[in-house]
Amino acid sequence: MTVLLILCSYTACKNQVFNCMMSDPLAIPNRYFQPGDLIIGGIASQLMMPFEPNNFSAHPLQSVVGELMILAKNYQHTLALVFAVKEINENCQILPNITLGFSIYDSYLSPRWTYRATVELLSTQDRFLPNYKCGTQNNLISVIGGLYYLTPVFIAQVLGMYKVPQFTYGSAPAKDKIESSSFYQMVPNESYQYQGIVQLLLHFGWTWIGVLADDTDKGDRFVQSIISEFIPRGICFDFLERVETMYVSRVFETLNWMLKIYIIIMKSKANALVIYEETIMHLRLLLYLPKMGWTPMELKGKVWIMTVQMELTTLTLQRTWDIQDIHGALSFSIHSNKLFGFQNFLQSRNPFLTKEDGFIRDFWEQSFECGFPKPFSGDDEAEKTCTGEEKLEDLPGAFFEVHMTGHSYNIYNAVYTVAHALHTMQSCQPKCQRILNGGRRTAEDYQPWKLNQFLKHVSFNNSAGEKVSFDKNRESVTGFDIINWVTFPNQTFQRVKVGKLDLQAISPDQVFTIHEDAITWHSSFNQALPLSVCTDSCHPGHSRRKQEGKPFCCFYCIPCPEGKMSSKKDMDECIKCPEDYYPNKGHDFCISKRVTFLSYEETLGITLAILAFIFSLVTALIIGTFVRYHDTPIVKANNQDLTYTLLISLLLCFLCTLLFIGHPEKMMCLIRQISFGLVFSVAVSCVLAKTITVVLAFMATKPGSRMRKWVGKRLANTIVLFCSFIQVGISTVWLATSPPFPDVDMHSMAEEIVLECNEGSVTMFYCVLGYMGFLAIVSFFVAFLARNLPDSFNEAKFITFSMLVFCSVWLSFVPTYLSSKGKSMVAVEIFSILASGAGLLGCIFFPKCYIIIMRPELNNRDQLIRRH
Repeated sequence: MTVLLILCSYTACKNQVFNCMMSDPLAIPNRYFQPGDLIIGGIASQLMMPFEPNNFSAHPLQSVVGELMILAKNYQHTLALVFAVKEINENCQILPNITLGFSIYDSYLSPRWTYRATVELLSTQDRFLPNYKCGTQNNLISVIGGLYYLTPVFIAQVLGMYKVPQFTYGSAPAKDKIESSSFYQMVPNESYQYQGIVQLLLHFGWTWIGVLADDTDKGDRFVQSIISEFIPRGICFDFLERVETMYVSRVFETLNWMLKIYIIIMKSKANALVIYEETIMHLRLLLYLPKMGWTPMELKGKVWIMTVQMELTTLTLQRTWDIQDIHGALSFSIHSNKLFGFQNFLQSRNPFLTKEDGFIRDFWEQSFECGFPKPFSGDDEAEKTCTGEEKLEDLPGAFFEVHMTGHSYNIYNAVYTVAHALHTMQSCQPKCQRILNGGRRTAEDYQPWKLNQFLKHVSFNNSAGEKVSFDKNRESVTGFDIINWVTFPNQTFQRVKVGKLDLQAISPDQVFTIHEDAITWHSSFNQALPLSVCTDSCHPGHSRRKQEGKPFCCFYCIPCPEGKMSSKKDMDECIKCPEDYYPNKGHDFCISKRVTFLSYEETLGITLAILAFIFSLVTALIIGTFVRYHDTPIVKANNQDLTYTLLISLLLCFLCTLLFIGHPEKMMCLIRQISFGLVFSVAVSCVLAKTITVVLAFMATKPGSRMRKWVGKRLANTIVLFCSFIQVGISTVWLATSPPFPDVDMHSMAEEIVLECNEGSVTMFYCVLGYMGFLAIVSFFVAFLARNLPDSFNEAKFITFSMLVFCSVWLSFVPTYLSSKGKSMVAVEIFSILASGAGLLGCIFFPKCYIIIMRPELNNRDQLIRRH
């Protein structure tokens, strides 16, 4: 909007006689003026004045229609400026010999009135004549104004030409809107506020939210900022609606649009809703729709998260509206502190004693619903007459607060900022007097543009003991308070400070603080922490999987697979435990694996050891029996030396199983498989030699047979040595290339770390077993062919059964061994050794021992020949 700066001809002002008299095109109805050497201008945002569109068919004064609407709560902003000026003038320590005055106008929340008020501040006193020094001058030194977004922009467009310092105490415009170097912002940059909202949402785990934002340029910046801030931090939007400006001519369209938003909000699972608008009026109307009869849908409790600009404000027409709908709301508020004497100053206000205050009567009438006697009015039936005895503290908090609000605190600090900068200018040392005119302080020395050089570096502690200063961008470096709004049925409410965003904190951990126990939630939550998530959190032991077609905050909870765990809520992936740990049954933490091996201290180990000793003892008894009866025919038959060799090798086989039990050591790992393979190869070789001896002996009994020369001990010994030598060769190659060694198995058993002997070369291990199996199969085949030979001393039948048992054991050993894990593999091998050894011992020698001990009469040559 273009501002018309009215100029008078310089020649018309001669001999201090002002001849350029012109009428004020439209006088500002509300003004509060106090004279002083230097004037601080103020542009308030307390009143709203309805207008009809200006079609230039009537005088502008006639375009004002209807009554003023009062934002009663904002009257405190005016009083904060008045109070600060009063304190400074009464303080002899600051600005001695200089008195401050003020000139306060209202912007009426209108661009035209904002421009009008700004030009008025630059004009000659009581005349609308900017740019001329005719008559009494205002001596304007700075302007404090601009509560809402565009108001400071309009002010700056005028003041920027004169370099007059401007302090905004409310919503900060975008930097590209203000190019003036004399613009100072009492509110920290809004980006800090967005970061604080993110911290608040993440603290409570609110990742599924709704957003209502002004449908303005500032609302666009807010939406773009929160999208870039929220989404990377894991916060999703259930809905994002824009709040349009309400016009009287489109009231029904607006209400229908608000009804649509109301339904979206009430159906949403999001309980945390961020609202960003200049006033709370739209939200109040939105929540009042059910009581207006526009919707049967009941109002649900929500957590309203409000930005700095919003205050719990009530217009006259909203006096009966219940404010408990926003009970439990959280608001980022401008930091404020209690100021001594301010509350008493407010309570001393009286419309009959402060007639120069052009705001107090309108405020008083609408706040207390009374009227002042109007002269020359014939209306004697006033409903209620204002007496001046009304008390501000009796007003509901939504109408007016006697405690200093954040905006008022900023105005108070802005006035003191100007005063301290002026004081520095006044007491400037000679080294900086070059800024002034020759060191003499005249009216020119206090030109507003000169004050900017001192405002840039101003820093002081206010009466509340808090530091006030600006950063390089001329923005305040204070912070924000987090306020919990607690409302009561009598339309009063209480601000409860539950946290803060401290931009001056030393540690990053102290920037954002929240006291959760101090928060009062909406009654519908029964004082439990409200949830605002798309889906419930995945508990430890589960991981998240995104739901297709929905935002990333919506997911399924999948149990962790075997071997993995999740110790926190809402983990995207389950993780593996360290190698020496395993997950518990709930897969929510790791347990240290226990170290295990087949030992003598456990039942399985001691059982196998006892079996080995028993079989060894039985074998030793059989050897003793055979030694005692070595001269009997049954012992002498079928090569006595092979019998003793077989029995000794079986004894060693039983004893070698003890090498598999106990803590795996290097030497134990080297010899246990080799010794087992060698002694079993000797045993099977003896069985093979016995079988071949039986076959050759029978063939040698035939007349003219040439087999007699092969029958004897030499052949048997040769077979045993040759077959055993091959196994020795295999074992030697094994030890030379990849010998066994002690190892730790962390993976085969989920809950155990198994100490074991690594076989080194698995191929060589199976070569040893394979060769032993080959000898057994050959022995079984030869014995099977010789099982029916007519010989009373024929062992072929017994050898056939023993080899059948032996082969069955070791054929079942391979799949069982491969399917076993940990120490069970060792137990399977020990059991196979004992079982196969016991099969050979039982099938071959128990029948002979039975004859020797139980039927000695059969153990003689004559009896055996007779049976033959």
